[in-house]
Amino acid sequence: MKLIQKAQPIETVTEIWSEWRKQKLPLYLFLAMCFNLVLAPMVYAASDRTFSQSQAWALGLLGLVTVGLSIYLFFVMFVPEKF
Repeated sequence: MKLIQKAQPIETVTEIWSEWRKQKLPLYLFLAMCFNLVLAPMVYAASDRTFSQSQAWALGLLGLVTVGLSIYLFFVMFVPEKF
């Protein structure tokens, strides 16, 4: 019984690794949220603590979305044949 329990996490990691190559969006979302963990405290510190931590988190996420859309639109305008 213990052998089955130890093999299951290995199979799970293998399955996640194989799916990672097929689906990029979850990876990008995860990386954006990790980057926001760094960005949100900087926004909170720069606002002289007039924002709450949840507002700083939301502003950091809004900034990431804005930058992402800007980069996407830049590539759509200058390399339209890819899309």
